Amino acid sequence: MRNPFGRTGPHPAPDTEPDPGPGADSDRGADPGGRGGRIRAAGLLRSLLAVVLGALPVLVFPAPGLWWAAYVCLVPWMLLVRTAPGARRAALDGWCGGIGFLLAVHHWLLPSVHVFLLVMAALLGLLWLPWGVLVRALLGGTPTPARAAAALCAVPSGWLLIELVRSWEGLGGPWGLLGASQWNVPVALRLASVGGVWLVSLLVVAANTAVVLLVAVPGLRVVGVAGLVACALAAGTAAWGVGVPRTSGAVRVAMVQPGLHGGTDGAERRLDRAVELTRGLAGQRLDLVVWGESGVSRDPAGDPELTARLTALAREVDAPLLVNVDARRTDRPGIYKSALLFGPDGPTGDRYDKMRLVPFGEYVPARGLLGWATSVGKAAQEDRRRGTAPVVMRMPDDGRMLGVGPLVCFESAFPDMSRRLVRDGAEVLVVQSATSTFQHSWAPAQHASLAALRAAETGRPVVHATLTGISAAYGPDGARVGPPVGTDVSGAVVRELPLSETSTVYARWGDWPLYGAFVVVGAVCAAAGGGALRRPAPGRPGRRARTGRG
Repeated sequence: MRNPFGRTGPHPAPDTEPDPGPGADSDRGADPGGRGGRIRAAGLLRSLLAVVLGALPVLVFPAPGLWWAAYVCLVPWMLLVRTAPGARRAALDGWCGGIGFLLAVHHWLLPSVHVFLLVMAALLGLLWLPWGVLVRALLGGTPTPARAAAALCAVPSGWLLIELVRSWEGLGGPWGLLGASQWNVPVALRLASVGGVWLVSLLVVAANTAVVLLVAVPGLRVVGVAGLVACALAAGTAAWGVGVPRTSGAVRVAMVQPGLHGGTDGAERRLDRAVELTRGLAGQRLDLVVWGESGVSRDPAGDPELTARLTALAREVDAPLLVNVDARRTDRPGIYKSALLFGPDGPTGDRYDKMRLVPFGEYVPARGLLGWATSVGKAAQEDRRRGTAPVVMRMPDDGRMLGVGPLVCFESAFPDMSRRLVRDGAEVLVVQSATSTFQHSWAPAQHASLAALRAAETGRPVVHATLTGISAAYGPDGARVGPPVGTDVSGAVVRELPLSETSTVYARWGDWPLYGAFVVVGAVCAAAGGGALRRPAPGRPGRRARTGRG
């Protein structure tokens, strides 16, 4: 007869635990060695380690710019996650690493948002919670070849979906996408022309996953090598199989960077300096002059004197002047950030109002609840208003009308916005930016680098003009044209940019890597639910040996 305790025989086996004897602690629940405390301390140290390891990828972005380290920067974090004793610990490792990543890539926001940076990192870090479970499920223990092969596809896809979710404007926008670290790598720029920055991120995380297999699972090194070979083949195919856009003509664009001007009269002194620098461009056969974001602090529509001044300036340099106004509009309520085009005959009527605003910097989300942020940081005292549609401005160029697509600052981080402008007919993309609040941080260099990716993705030249640096220009292949204008410069530079009519794969087909990532993650979840990727259960123990006492 088999008893309820799973032992054979007519009677249950007696308790064989030895008598603790005299002098022993009679409280069975006591922990005289502090084992529980040691476990909690070890868990806390592991969480702190996850935060540090999650922060390592910040080194691959400008200004450190260790782009080559992107292909191994996630390996230490993933090695930690795969050793988690359970799914709950793996999720916690993913969350803590996500917090470290977000704090590191947004650290320059700390003077402006203060405690909200930690809150933001803690909330958005939850996106890495399922990713941690996924990493452990596919790479933990001794994976089967099937699980290892699935990891090479699913782990990068899971990361990509995290980048997609946090790219929503309301969650802070697509700053610190891992693929953006490869902005100056020609092979990566060709990949971006095929699948945008998403495809570059996918390849980078796939390489990290393959390295984890090489390092941690000796029996599956063949799978790791195969993963690295596949990544190399994808990059090589893009490098040699996807040509750079064919050029057709050129456009001469001037970027005016007046520099840092503080104080109560800073806006007027900045305007005067920009006018002075623009006048110095006369006679240089320009097609367009671009000022940075918020270069004008009054709405020209309600200031005839300012309108006349800007018109005379465009006439003097014999080129259209694209300015950026940060002011209360006279024809409707509210403050707008707007790109306005002035020609030698006055305003052309082209106006673009910024559509995607910076949380806390240009508006306070749920101001009724979070409005107190204005008292502890540099949050916007009044919300800016949003524009409703992108605008392609037309200006004469050698007997034809050249399409110019303006973006304002933060909007250059969104791949879909530049793609939309190009599909609407933009032949040159212009970013008007101002990062003076973060002048001595890594932010200006990181922001300028994004224009290289937007150029490669769309096959169109991109001008990144700022008030205080870094200003830069990029050709349709994403390569920088001329040296950048640093944050310590007050001046104007001219860049001759090649034009192109080539339509890139990304411009035609859009964010297809994201759709593929959804399919892969969905397939892996379905396979896991069906038991196809389940870890083999440990062997059933044999019959318990009977002791003399038993």
